[in-house]
Amino acid sequence: MRGGGLWQLGQSIRRQLAQADKKSVARRYFASEADLKKTVLYDFHVTHGGKMVPFAGWSMPIQYKDSIMESTVNCRENGSLFDVSHMCGVSLKGKDCIPFLEKLVIGDVAALAPGTGTLSVFTNEKGGAIDDTVITKVKDDHIYLVVNAGCRDKDLAHIEEHMKAFKAKGGDVLWHIHDERSLLALQGPLAAPVLQHLTKEDLSKIYFSDFRIIDINGASCFLTRTGYTGEDGFEISVPSEHAVDLAKAILEKSEGKVRLTGLGARDSLRLEAGLCLYGNDMEQHITPVEAGLTWAIGKRRRAEGGFLGAETILKQLGEGPKIRRAGFISSGPPARSHSEIQNDKGANIGEVTSGGFSPCLKKNIAMGYVKSGSHKAGTKVKILVRGKAYDGVVTKMPFVPTKYYKPS
Repeated sequence: MRGGGLWQLGQSIRRQLAQADKKSVARRYFASEADLKKTVLYDFHVTHGGKMVPFAGWSMPIQYKDSIMESTVNCRENGSLFDVSHMCGVSLKGKDCIPFLEKLVIGDVAALAPGTGTLSVFTNEKGGAIDDTVITKVKDDHIYLVVNAGCRDKDLAHIEEHMKAFKAKGGDVLWHIHDERSLLALQGPLAAPVLQHLTKEDLSKIYFSDFRIIDINGASCFLTRTGYTGEDGFEISVPSEHAVDLAKAILEKSEGKVRLTGLGARDSLRLEAGLCLYGNDMEQHITPVEAGLTWAIGKRRRAEGGFLGAETILKQLGEGPKIRRAGFISSGPPARSHSEIQNDKGANIGEVTSGGFSPCLKKNIAMGYVKSGSHKAGTKVKILVRGKAYDGVVTKMPFVPTKYYKPS
């Protein structure tokens, strides 16, 4: 997911609504509403009290009637339903779709069993991250992947450019952009029991990163057991004409325990889970090795290379990167993106890329990049917030333990 400062934006809106004329604040934040794209759930969000804000060219709910803090905690204790239809689903088909995709990403797509998926990264010629993506092998001649809303245009242009060259050499690959579908994310401990009411498929046999095409609430859906919160849950790609009915059914079956949740809580949840936000924690100049995603580079890919930027990335695997992503817990005000990180002698060693107050841990958490050697857990640092240095310590991520549903 892309975009910075969602948690901070939500807090800012909430404070200003409390302190100022609500109409003037609303005009200031929502003035460009007419220019924004809307998901099919837009009216549903507004009816349920969604506070709509511009995000990656879309009008999206940053929160509902619950505060961002309350929504974050409720996701971990009960469940959350997110509209993530601004994200872009793509199918690649053809007998050469896997070798084609493997030229663009770091993952071993060929090794995936049908009906399973993995997180991966699109890289550029220098090994930097163009975007992160979840890739699923539906079958050997069908790949389904989801890219970030804020990266959609550049991602699709990148894929199309390389696809033309690949096909010109005789490669068999076609693509389809799933603009006819919407995407819902159901997350939290109640996700599976609630969704089970709406499908005959035995969800206990679908594990983390598994994919199925199944009937849910009367519609043919792409179901992936994944998410962006660290909790168990599902992302459900549903034909857009059925999206509102599915959202209503999920909320109804949960008897009020699963709540509509906006992008503000989604951001605090992913930060607690230690997950990267593209545009903050990953950028065109950051490699997957520096970002701590070495595990996503398949063993065969390490041996063979064959993807964009492989020379740089394989060299970093051998020699180690000069900077590394790390987690931090700090005192004082919460650290924000671009806060300077210093060692105990006051020398600059890096900067924060995401930070905020953890609603679940009740302490400040952050992630950022520091020089290699300063990234080890327990290392004491200073983090500058508004020019003042506060104590911090490098901390292993995730900050909140993940609860992915895996075979025991």
